[in-house]
Amino acid sequence: MKLTIVKLSSLSAQDLSDLAKIWPQQQAADWQRWINEQGMIFAARFNDRLLAAVKVSVNATQGTLSDLTVREVTRRRGVGLYLLEDLQQQLPEISHWSMDASSEESVLHAFMQACGFHLTAGQWLKTRPS
Repeated sequence: MKLTIVKLSSLSAQDLSDLAKIWPQQQAADWQRWINEQGMIFAARFNDRLLAAVKVSVNATQGTLSDLTVREVTRRRGVGLYLLEDLQQQLPEISHWSMDASSEESVLHAFMQACGFHLTAGQWLKTRPS
């Protein structure tokens, strides 16, 4: 089965179970509220299971990423990179991407740089060439 990146519009029971493993500190109602009111959730799906997810909010040509998480058992296999690359292809109208750099994890720092982001004033930023 192929890894696919999906925009979640409704959450199945399996999606809820998988998201609880990705974001154990969050509640299911918060995810549905995010989808209904604030933005989108993109997820990496393999064999009908979600392996990674990120919340996306859009304002004109600017996209903001939050809560980017790959399940620990799946890390270091390219899932996060594929998730970010594919969601950018699915949202070609977004030319400026950002994500809060509150985490001090060196692994996240290296990952974001590998994805083409640069750290500026506490934000990971990426501008798509015109």
